[in-house]
Amino acid sequence: MEYQIMEVKEQVLADNDRIAAETRAALGQSGARLINLMGSPGAGKTSTLLQLIRRLGKDYKIGVMEADVDSDVDARAVSEAGARVIQLHTGGLCHMDADMTARGLEALGVGDLGLIFLENVGNLVCPAEFDVGADLRVMILSVPEGDDKPLKYPLMFTVSDLMLINKMDAAPVFDFDPELAAARAKALNPGIQVFPLSAKTGEGFDDLANWLKQWLEEGRKRV
Repeated sequence: MEYQIMEVKEQVLADNDRIAAETRAALGQSGARLINLMGSPGAGKTSTLLQLIRRLGKDYKIGVMEADVDSDVDARAVSEAGARVIQLHTGGLCHMDADMTARGLEALGVGDLGLIFLENVGNLVCPAEFDVGADLRVMILSVPEGDDKPLKYPLMFTVSDLMLINKMDAAPVFDFDPELAAARAKALNPGIQVFPLSAKTGEGFDDLANWLKQWLEEGRKRV
């Protein structure tokens, strides 16, 4: 008896990529730019966002989508910093996909925003697999996680445009080599930009904010 074999994951990813492309095009028309911020739980995604909101909020109206399995702790902190925020609960899913992101953007309202952050679910695996329609993929590697993470989770470092090495203030306590971590990431992705910083002290954030301002202005000129 004959039967059909269907590659379900391939179809899911194809549908996801189509929605992501539509989202990217729609944001391009509105003039807003979307950053997908990824990293492990505890890497410092929210504290990084707070540092960037302080530096960029005067020049750009910022929106944030906080994705979590549950809770609204991060959304409250971001809202208090002055950004428009929406909390997205994934219902147990370990990542955001393009359709979830598109629905989040609709609920957030993007017409008057210049910069939107998606703080993805804390995970170095699943979020790397799904294009959400972002213009920039940024991942955070924190010092306590170790400089070997590019070897263990290569896809995350391969698809990311920026790698932020957070918690540099703790580097003396841990056996972490930032140059080795950067070299391992660049071996996978030669174009990746690396920024050592500390969300606790603010170290490195002026350089990162200046880089993002230039990126945003270049995008505005293209629009």
